[in-house]
Amino acid sequence: MKNSYITSALNQIEIALKTIIEIIETLEEADLQKRPASNKRSIGELLEHIAVICKADLLILNGSTQKEMTEYYSSVSLKSVKDVKDAIAYNYETLKESYSNLTETELQERTTSYWGATYTMYEWLLEIVAHIYHHRAQLHTLLVYCYGKDLNILLFE
Repeated sequence: MKNSYITSALNQIEIALKTIIEIIETLEEADLQKRPASNKRSIGELLEHIAVICKADLLILNGSTQKEMTEYYSSVSLKSVKDVKDAIAYNYETLKESYSNLTETELQERTTSYWGATYTMYEWLLEIVAHIYHHRAQLHTLLVYCYGKDLNILLFE
């Protein structure tokens, strides 16, 4: 890996994903169907979203259109805890490989999402870090406060 900032950002993503997997390992398959409100994602749907963040956000920063993203999201079907864990690992490795050999010049290249947000490649990586931590907090809060689970998992090193 050429850039220490990329190494550090990827490390933070890996820490968040490892703790998400620890949380997942406390769940039973029946927990995936639990929904805090009729208009909100179930735990399984939230986990499915978390599992694809690394790949989906990579597709977005590489210029995928709204139609392409809709097709991508509709092609994803993670129905078990194992499916979610496998997708998290695979999609993280895809992101890591994509960023590992970017040059300083490439990291400063700006791309625009289909909704108009423009960031450098480095800023997109920071956005992915924030996105994953946001949904990890959402998952943790949902399980602890809506379903009374005592997770007893350290969320930060």
